[in-house]
Amino acid sequence: MKTIILGIILFLTPLAAMAQVHVRGHYNRRTGTYVAPHYRSVPDHSRLNNWSTRGNYNPFTGKRGSTDPIRSYRRSN
Repeated sequence: MKTIILGIILFLTPLAAMAQVHVRGHYNRRTGTYVAPHYRSVPDHSRLNNWSTRGNYNPFTGKRGSTDPIRSYRRSN
């Protein structure tokens, strides 16, 4: 039983690690301001699983998402 649980944990750990991407520090071309290094969710063209979307939270800051995914989808189309 312990072997099975350990196997599941070892299998899921890389999946959780792939859910975020490290972004290096850079200067914003439009505004010229410096953006500090940070993590973001992996881009996948879905508005429902972003850290800023209502119902989700950022695991690094603990902030809850507040963006309405339906409203932001309608604005972009």
